[in-house]
Amino acid sequence: MENEIKEYTVWEDLGIGNDFLFGKVMQDVELCKELLQRILPELVIDRIEYPELQKSIRTDADAKSVRLDVYVRDGKGTVYDIEMQVTNTKELPKRTRYYQSMIDLQMIDKGELYNKLKPSYIIFISPFDTFGMGRHIYTFENRCREDMSIALNDGTTKIFLNAVGEMDDTSQELRAFLDYVAGKESEDAFVKKLEEAVKQAKKNREWRHEYMTLLMRDQENIEKGREEGREEGKQQERERGIKLMIESGKELGVDRNSMLEKVAEKYNLNAEQALIYMGRYWT
Repeated sequence: MENEIKEYTVWEDLGIGNDFLFGKVMQDVELCKELLQRILPELVIDRIEYPELQKSIRTDADAKSVRLDVYVRDGKGTVYDIEMQVTNTKELPKRTRYYQSMIDLQMIDKGELYNKLKPSYIIFISPFDTFGMGRHIYTFENRCREDMSIALNDGTTKIFLNAVGEMDDTSQELRAFLDYVAGKESEDAFVKKLEEAVKQAKKNREWRHEYMTLLMRDQENIEKGREEGREEGKQQERERGIKLMIESGKELGVDRNSMLEKVAEKYNLNAEQALIYMGRYWT
């Protein structure tokens, strides 16, 4: 019962800045559409559709898989990936590169022309400044380095939204949303809708169970990583011990065959393993 209460408290404390809850709230078509229009006011988005909710992409068994928080497209086929990122992992620019490649792979099949690739926007929303320049919004497109007036026109755009920006560089509507992400109160009508949607989302027991399942899985992966790290550390320490023993024995003039026997005995190695270490460190 105590664990159940603790889990409930964790779920209840979530806000729009949580990627899981953000993805669920953005399943509301009108909320998602309005957010996109605030981020991209120059576009006319007539409608949006969800090919998949929290789309997972994995090309093959060896490739790193990705799970996109909000993956939608409009009536013209333009794709939008919106990601809520609370932790500054220092790798967001490289992540947009990988996400772009994964999204492109989903757009065309083998043998199709590259012209079938539709425009795409990858948008990261964060409560920190990825580039440290005080802006609320950083928009990137590919342009010619020698002449910035020449655009590559590959149809890709990356946008980084910083909820704690200091410049007056966005519309009041987008600023109201970013202030909400940063934890500030607002009377903005859209923000009020988001607040209500968050409250309703927290009442969804199925989503709560899904969140806790993912949370426990993440914790298990963390513990597994720690255990693997400990085992790796033990192996490295063992390696250093063998190396030191062999090198010290050689400096002291110990016979090579005697050293081979001593290393094998001390570290419980068979003859083949001991010979490998001797070949590596008896130089």
